Amino acid sequence: MTGLAGVGIAGGSILKGCASEPDTNKKSGLDQLSKQLEKSHVQRFNMSGYAAPRLDTVGVGIIGLGNRGPNHMMNASRIAGVKINALCDMQPEKAESAKKMLAGTDHNPEIYTGNEEVWKKLCEREDIDFVIVTTPWYMHAEMAVYAMDHGKHAATEVVLAATLEECWQVVETAERTRKHCMMLGNTCYGKFSMVMLNMARQGFFGDIVHGDCGYIANKMKNNFSKDMYWDMWWLKQYGNRKGNIYPIHGFGWVAQMMDINRGDKLDFLISVESKDFGMGGRAKELAATDDFYKPFADKDFRGNINTSVIKTSKGRTIIVQHDATTFRPPTNTQGIYGTKGSVLGYPPPARISKGEDGWISPEEYKALEEKYTPNIVKKMDELAKVSGSDVGGDLLMMWRLIDCLRNGLPLDQDVYDGVSWSSILPLSEWSVNNRSYPIDIPDFTVGAWETNKRNQDLTIAEGGNTKMKKMV
Repeated sequence: MTGLAGVGIAGGSILKGCASEPDTNKKSGLDQLSKQLEKSHVQRFNMSGYAAPRLDTVGVGIIGLGNRGPNHMMNASRIAGVKINALCDMQPEKAESAKKMLAGTDHNPEIYTGNEEVWKKLCEREDIDFVIVTTPWYMHAEMAVYAMDHGKHAATEVVLAATLEECWQVVETAERTRKHCMMLGNTCYGKFSMVMLNMARQGFFGDIVHGDCGYIANKMKNNFSKDMYWDMWWLKQYGNRKGNIYPIHGFGWVAQMMDINRGDKLDFLISVESKDFGMGGRAKELAATDDFYKPFADKDFRGNINTSVIKTSKGRTIIVQHDATTFRPPTNTQGIYGTKGSVLGYPPPARISKGEDGWISPEEYKALEEKYTPNIVKKMDELAKVSGSDVGGDLLMMWRLIDCLRNGLPLDQDVYDGVSWSSILPLSEWSVNNRSYPIDIPDFTVGAWETNKRNQDLTIAEGGNTKMKKMV
């Protein structure tokens, strides 16, 4: 790994493994190591605003066809200028099932399956331009790096990287190969998110002071299900890591609202976590009657609720929360508070405040929504009507990503966004394991954040000419 040569990797629970034991180094250990990693990296090429050579037809390969992969596959199949040439999953039945979903379309992908290394063959194909990775997140960085090293653009489900070492490796590879690497944060593409981002850019909220974000959804049933997640991988993560292990939903949107990596950057965080009041008890209860669960009965599960507080270099604050075990309604928290106004997206209905008199009326909210709906959303609405598709964040995200590749435009989010947002996972883990000690967040742009321009063009002044196909 060129950019990290000679740097000793210590404090393994953060950088290489999933061990849940507290870090035995001094509290400054990871902080010093993180600075070493940052100092060792020389920016070969600034990927922010980078426009790769245009692709008339985008050859797509998808790795991972369990939960998210088929959804991305079907969305990509409905976009003109896309050719799905390969599908990969270690489980043959998953790959075969996904291919059957493409029956009646003009896509006839080759299947790769049967062993843990077969995904590399997909990345090596000459007719693949773009690899979508939807495997468990601890595999994402390795697969994205391999894809870029073999001349492919890459996009992964959340998170992009699970350790600081992986974050820097992904950045180094993207800069060296000049291949895009984007994290698929679909909450950034919901209509609410896009409208509010447009309002923020036009100064509606004034100077943004604070953001609230989080992923609140009870996953107890899913995590203990024998057939929901391959190899029980989510349950294993809950039993082997602390901290916010799923920080992206809502957080990416807040980062965009604050122009993180483009005029501001994440500075440091403090992470606090409750004890586990539920998962360990459930594991013991199940293990008492089913030997399948015995390996989980003595795990030191992460706490029910993790709350991380972040400060930016410009003095803003962000609260990021993750809770997948308590019993409350699902809530992808999205809140922004500024000097001229505030918005709270969840729980619905979304609300806006312009002063001290409370929330504006639903009628005024609707008028503001109509006024500030950006062209990119209007364009997607038009295309969806033609194709017969339902508009959603996933579809809009995939359409614009393909549209940018076909027109040789910068992607909406770049590699620095992906690793900055993902770094909250290992950094929050370290903070929790060290009595909520503060930890600096690396500057993956190595100072370029001060002059980087916005990637995402809500007006779609360029591009926007990619068509949608009729649904079969």
